Amino acid sequence: MNVSATVRSLATRWTVAVPVIAAVALVLSWGRELPPIAVAVVALCLAGAVLAAVHHAEVIAHRVGDPYGSLILAVAVTVIEVALVVTLMVDGGPKASSLARDTVFAAVMITCNGIVGLSLLVGAVRTRVAVFNAEGTGAALATVATLATLSMVLPTFTIGKPGPEFSSAQLGFAAVASLLLYGLFVAVQTVRHREYFLPLTQDGRPRKAEDDPAPLPGRGATALSLVMLLVALVAVVGDAKAVSPTIESGVEAAGMPQSVVGVVIALLVLLPETLAAVRAARRERVQTSLNLALGSAMASIGLTIPAIALASIWLDGPLHLGLGATHMVLLALTVVVGALTVVPGRATLLQGGVHLIIFAAFVFLAISP
Repeated sequence: MNVSATVRSLATRWTVAVPVIAAVALVLSWGRELPPIAVAVVALCLAGAVLAAVHHAEVIAHRVGDPYGSLILAVAVTVIEVALVVTLMVDGGPKASSLARDTVFAAVMITCNGIVGLSLLVGAVRTRVAVFNAEGTGAALATVATLATLSMVLPTFTIGKPGPEFSSAQLGFAAVASLLLYGLFVAVQTVRHREYFLPLTQDGRPRKAEDDPAPLPGRGATALSLVMLLVALVAVVGDAKAVSPTIESGVEAAGMPQSVVGVVIALLVLLPETLAAVRAARRERVQTSLNLALGSAMASIGLTIPAIALASIWLDGPLHLGLGATHMVLLALTVVVGALTVVPGRATLLQGGVHLIIFAAFVFLAISP
């Protein structure tokens, strides 16, 4: 066996073993109060599961091609994230009334500013100018902006219920509209206008299969990666929940707002997509990075709101979805800057830096509102 085959064999072994270990740690820690040593072990398992998830996502993406690979990762992460949010809301009681809003908005800011900014920065460092498809990226940004406004801005201004809440009918409309809009986007992305979401070369041509000399993984390897990706993502989200009491205690001890917990959980859950997006940008596939970022933001809203609407049937207490003034300003700034970034179809270090500064402002204001 040559050296490259040995390296691939070792990579396959650890990326299979680590998600299983992380899943076992999840089972052993679920619903228990963990001592500090156990929290540290679970955190290590969480980090390993994130790296394994990125590996398996890249194997699947290479096999099925763009934009299907980024769509699979985005939807898989979001479905499990939704399950985590609903579980925390059921367990959290009245204090969890704004958890869905805080987590979803944090996911939007992380993806649309943090991941987008990092991807543009890495892509521009390698090639001076990061190139992507303005049609596809613009359509994704428009969908994210519409979903975010319908689901998280309007509740602040409606009068069906006091406070930043939807009435039952309004929540039902938002849920159906979110599902329809997300489904329409997926149909456009994968069937009708798939070419708008393919990576481009520096001269603006769609990348072809011969541009990627690495051999395609076999069906067996792809099937194994699909199973292990799901195991790794379940472990990531479950282990994040296991360490969340420690996060909550630390946030409370530091005197920070409760909404910081949602930000930290969103950061942990979105780590696989962040690493996958940065690695794609390093390979001059900035469009893949943007597909991951905006697709995750879209799925986070488009799937969470319907799930919360369904869960509200048996959940007690208020459901606060409306954003405050500060967060609405940040969302508006994100949409405007994002549109200006997308229109040319090319970006430099400056655009990446602007998005990262907006993300830094979001994190700072979450800690010090």
